[in-house]
Amino acid sequence: MSATIGSASTPATFNSSTTSGAASAQGERIRSIDIIRGVIMVLMAIDHVRVYSGLPAGGATAGIFFTRWITHFCAPGFVFFAGTAAFLHGRKLGDLGQLSRYLLTRGLMLVVLELTLIRFSWTFNVAYDQFVLAGVIWMLGWCMVLLAGLVRLHARTVGLIGVGIICLQQLFALVPRLLPAGFRPAFGRGWEFIYPAGLEAAPAIQVLYVIVPWIGVMAAGYGFGAIMVREREERNRLCLRIGLGATSAFVVIATVAAILQTGGSDARPLLFRILDQQKYPASQLYLLMTLGPMIALLPAAERARGWIANAFDIIGRVPLFFYLLHIPLIHSTALLVNRLRTGSTQSDFYDTAPFSFLPEELRWSLGLLYLVFALDVVLLYGACYWYADVKRRRPGSWLRYV
Repeated sequence: MSATIGSASTPATFNSSTTSGAASAQGERIRSIDIIRGVIMVLMAIDHVRVYSGLPAGGATAGIFFTRWITHFCAPGFVFFAGTAAFLHGRKLGDLGQLSRYLLTRGLMLVVLELTLIRFSWTFNVAYDQFVLAGVIWMLGWCMVLLAGLVRLHARTVGLIGVGIICLQQLFALVPRLLPAGFRPAFGRGWEFIYPAGLEAAPAIQVLYVIVPWIGVMAAGYGFGAIMVREREERNRLCLRIGLGATSAFVVIATVAAILQTGGSDARPLLFRILDQQKYPASQLYLLMTLGPMIALLPAAERARGWIANAFDIIGRVPLFFYLLHIPLIHSTALLVNRLRTGSTQSDFYDTAPFSFLPEELRWSLGLLYLVFALDVVLLYGACYWYADVKRRRPGSWLRYV
């Protein structure tokens, strides 16, 4: 979904130094969103290379801990700015009914992609009786379907609903308790997709991303879109105020909480305890920690120039294409690396990726992880450059869905 404003579509060259000024700049892309989104996609690739490397998610060493921590910004940014892009796309269309249909169609398409192409890319098998993943694209798709029903409300109302869901998310765990005990097992098979309540989920399905609080994050991002179409100075001022405010709130609350936990069984450094926030489901502190800095960095991203900024801009224009391509590429690269290192592809270790486990003696070093990551990103950039050009030249085609 393109980050555009106005009612007309004006293609921009890839190396253009223009940035969006105000809502009157019709059809002009908001470059800062594309750049931040491009950074998000590249960071995401680090974590997925880590999955195939066998290294654990976090750990006692600073290298492994921060390799995982830096990728925490990906899912929140991906979902939040998808909501913002939905708002901007609605302004371009000039028809909320058409926007609602677009979100519904695209959301269902994402759900199907998660269950077919993406699931196969993770595992390179079709053993659905053993493993099915409800991952980030599954969640993103259902959130778009739900957002399709909200977009007829005022953007501020949608944003407030989103913030409310984020803040009150734990209440969703109480819903099954309102039902008679006999109904809870059957109800839980569906509710565990919404929010964890300690019930048994559907068999053979790994629920990685529940809908709550992520629908709140997307709705908040939709409301944030109204800020992104204001005059540049006002927009930048609000981005800094919101972003730095959220970041400061995180630092204060998380630091106090970590200090109060001192003396327990967690003997990790204070900084690790502050930064290690709950992702599944995403806690309020986790979202403050990740969304705050990204929002605060939007003004800087708008001013960014040079080939690095342009590269992130291009990737950020086609995030779904990057996502669909990066998993099979990383998977294939991992098989090749394993073959070169051990004489075997070790493909059976990835039958339930991203829930992979490699014996310690087969795990990659951090240096190898980042080398493979860098090579894969170079290949992905070339593909994204080509596809962004194709998409730019065919603005009205089905390519707008990818």
